[in-house]
Amino acid sequence: MNSFLLIIIALPVMEIAVMIKIGQQVGAINTILLIFLTAIIGIYYARFQGLNTLKSAFINIYKNKVPVYELVSGASIAIGAFLLIIPGFITDTFGILFLIPFSRNIFINKLIKINKIKKDFKKENIEEAEIIEDKKDEL
Repeated sequence: MNSFLLIIIALPVMEIAVMIKIGQQVGAINTILLIFLTAIIGIYYARFQGLNTLKSAFINIYKNKVPVYELVSGASIAIGAFLLIIPGFITDTFGILFLIPFSRNIFINKLIKINKIKKDFKKENIEEAEIIEDKKDEL
């Protein structure tokens, strides 16, 4: 079974279960207000972090450096903001983790290490060879 399809099916079920549990503890209206509050705070914080990342990218461009980290950081901020906009507490947790610079740096470093391992694995399987063709003179 496709893992993406499993996530699409399982995530809303888990979100609803968590919302019901929290709703039993704090009440339905407070749960709804909490969901709206996390979305509003998430959008504001994503805007703030996005502007800081954009500022850092312009500084790197001014120094004639490629802003690779800023591009990846900006993408993770966008993913975090998207997860915070989706109603639910599980997606809010992951969205906040993508917005906090400390956890975002951990995620980016893990991503870089995984890509480096994949590149090293591909390099190890390459063998150097030379192709010699014998051409016969045909009349």
